[in-house]
Amino acid sequence: MRSLSKSKIMAYRQCPKRLWLEVHKPELRDDSASEHVFTIGNQVGELAQEIYNTDGSGKLIDINALDWPEAFARSEALLKDGNSIVFEAAMQADGALALADVMIPNNDSGKLRWDMIEVKSAASVKDYHRDDVAVQCYIATAAGVNLSSVSLAHIDNTFVYQGDGNYRGLFFEADLTTEAMSRHDEVKQWLDGAQQTAARETEPDIRTGPHCSSPFNCPFIAHCQGQEPQAEFPTSCLPRLGAKKDQLAAEGIIELTDVPDGMLNAQQAMVKQHTLAGTTYFDAEGATRELSKYTVAGAPHYFLDFETSNSAVPIWKGTRPYQQIPFQFSLHTLQPDETLNQETFLDLSGDDPRRPLAEALVRTCGTAGPIFAYYAPFEKRVIRELAQQFPDLSNALESIIDRIEDLLPVARNHYYHPSQHGSWSIKAVLPAICPDLTYSDLDGVQDGNMAVQAYQEAINRDTTAERKSEIHQQLDQYCALDTLAMVRLWEFFMGASA
Repeated sequence: MRSLSKSKIMAYRQCPKRLWLEVHKPELRDDSASEHVFTIGNQVGELAQEIYNTDGSGKLIDINALDWPEAFARSEALLKDGNSIVFEAAMQADGALALADVMIPNNDSGKLRWDMIEVKSAASVKDYHRDDVAVQCYIATAAGVNLSSVSLAHIDNTFVYQGDGNYRGLFFEADLTTEAMSRHDEVKQWLDGAQQTAARETEPDIRTGPHCSSPFNCPFIAHCQGQEPQAEFPTSCLPRLGAKKDQLAAEGIIELTDVPDGMLNAQQAMVKQHTLAGTTYFDAEGATRELSKYTVAGAPHYFLDFETSNSAVPIWKGTRPYQQIPFQFSLHTLQPDETLNQETFLDLSGDDPRRPLAEALVRTCGTAGPIFAYYAPFEKRVIRELAQQFPDLSNALESIIDRIEDLLPVARNHYYHPSQHGSWSIKAVLPAICPDLTYSDLDGVQDGNMAVQAYQEAINRDTTAERKSEIHQQLDQYCALDTLAMVRLWEFFMGASA
């Protein structure tokens, strides 16, 4: 019998084929899309250890410094002793092993029992968290640990950091004791199934489907897709399929040509038509007519984009977990004489960037003329929060909000090229209209997630001045391309570009 970690058991819950690949072909994993998630989880876990180590006597079982036999032995001794809180206690039973985030001794009944707490970086309890805790509870109980309670601590996104280094209150504890302890038989079935899957000599024959991204994006998706027939025109290019996606998968339909026209709305039918024909849809008159409504005589046209960071652990006074904190903007201004200039704001000092950013925004946006964004609700929400935070700037910021118009609906309603593959993100539309501009040519930062990671690296106290300067340049280039892209799209839709 193999010793399967809790993460592998949860992999089995998502897909038996994923577990088999985890065990037999781990070299096929691609974790690049999950690295940021892992970083957040580690940060939250380390902070939880500080918060729960109330008397400073907590003991950490550092699996990175110990081998498994020593980790099990030390954990067993500490759990029998019961004189201190234990972090990352290693437990094993029935061919399964797990590390418990927090174990707190509880002697209220006159005998030693333990309050077990699993820590998650999410802002609420998810269904897969309940499964996770059920597995953890089963392993602990089967290992002979007497549990008094089982809880899941998740981020409380109403917590407001006071800037004093005190994060007590950051976590909300959901009591899952009764539920977790009542699922032992169910978990035992999972373990048996996982062991049987891991013992297979051949890879399970399971097709890709919705389970590949629920509850997590599977790191083996490229391998599995490579085993399946490749459609010449895949149905994945159809936008906003919703439940129709599962229906097509259930019927084995992967080719766009096989999708019944009767199940498609007008936009999906348009995408199908032009994808199969290899032609471009462009309602030039409609696009120009829609954008012309926003022109103000004698006033410039502005193009605005923000970059924001949403840390699970708030950094600055008055901020909340996962609050979108703007740290950068780019603003391209197209004057009536067609002169184009760009202004930018980027703060990598590590100080709260909101006040200087808000002041710079008011200075640079002028007082008249439309301000275009791509998916304007985001920019409006960011500015609205700034207005609430700084009442003395609220009138000026609210007037900026009133001038913001959205380029995304113009593109979605009036333009489509087969290379977009069903997406109207700016990164999908731009190469079709302006092939000379491409995000793939950028160095270091090529999308929003990379921008967030770069920013958080830059403000880390251990980041060198040389590296910070490099990040500054990369972020400047990325955000500037976002707004230059909007300028070029606007010119195209207005008929000013070839």
